Amino acid sequence: MPQPRMERPAELMVWHGAPAAPGPREMRRFSTLRAALAAASASTDDPDTLPWIVTEDGDVLSPPWIDDHAPRMAARRFRLSS
Repeated sequence: MPQPRMERPAELMVWHGAPAAPGPREMRRFSTLRAALAAASASTDDPDTLPWIVTEDGDVLSPPWIDDHAPRMAARRFRLSS
């Protein structure tokens, strides 16, 4: 039986600063996509932080996708609109 997508390994890459900055400043592998999303949620101290996730299947989850699927965005949207 295959593992559900959220329970499969994923890698989180975080860029800090301008989107054109060369290479991620942080890379971590997580045992589950759920854990990678939680870590991406925790990376909101800097509004210029750009988290990307690559799943075990090779799917690339962009900052907008993460924004729509992780709870961190509710806080970020509120800060940006204030």
